[in-house]
Amino acid sequence: MALRWFVHSACHVIGYPSEQSKQNIDGYPNGEVKCLKGTKEVDDHDYPSSGFQMPLHYPRYTKQDYERMEEWKLDLLLKQYGLSFKGTLDEKRAFAMGTFLWPDQY
Repeated sequence: MALRWFVHSACHVIGYPSEQSKQNIDGYPNGEVKCLKGTKEVDDHDYPSSGFQMPLHYPRYTKQDYERMEEWKLDLLLKQYGLSFKGTLDEKRAFAMGTFLWPDQY
């Protein structure tokens, strides 16, 4: 079930194959599939990673933790989740609380 959801979500992000792109897929007898884009073979190096990797766990800080958190720690936390915020320390704290706390934790 989770795999089905993952594949469905990936298709929405990447896009479903069109009729023209279906013609550009060459199948091999051993079941291997090579996808061609126009006449150029599509490799992993054609789409380099941005370097962002979603952290494994959601932050478990309380409202009081965010209110006492130092600026460098807030910047590091936001950077880990691919977020950047320019502003004062109080604005960063408010942004982090709005981003990571559930509404009943305010």
